[in-house]
Amino acid sequence: MTMAYEPRDVAPRLATGAFILNSGLSKLKADEATAHGLHGMACTAYPFLEKLDAGRFTRLLACTEIAVGGALLAPFVPTRLAGLALTGFSGGLVGLYLRVPGMRQEGSLRPTQDGIALAKDTWMLGIGLGFLGAGPRRTCATTSHRSRRSARSHSRCGC
Repeated sequence: MTMAYEPRDVAPRLATGAFILNSGLSKLKADEATAHGLHGMACTAYPFLEKLDAGRFTRLLACTEIAVGGALLAPFVPTRLAGLALTGFSGGLVGLYLRVPGMRQEGSLRPTQDGIALAKDTWMLGIGLGFLGAGPRRTCATTSHRSRRSARSHSRCGC
């Protein structure tokens, strides 16, 4: 069985996966005040979320974070698929940062003191986009020519 990721992807998958999974598990135990705070901020950026109850929204957010974090940590999930989930999730968080008043300095993308907690989510978006660019795993430089060359050409590289 081959790995679904390259060794270079291990550190960012572990770091982001553990971070997001922990966040989701913490939100499962959120009290009513926390749920209303999360829901209120999300509704400021995404008004269509007003249709959801604060408690339900927080549970859905927690489950989403657990799913994305779990996908990043699971070694059998291909990096591109985990990257797709991470990019979608973190794109929503960056949208929150850009839309909620008071998170950015006036006329700038630079965060205010209050916005730093959301601005840091841009690193997850960057990691997700990097994972989307991951190509299929290759074992040597000549693997892509396998259909044009005989198996004997790989005797040089040992694959």
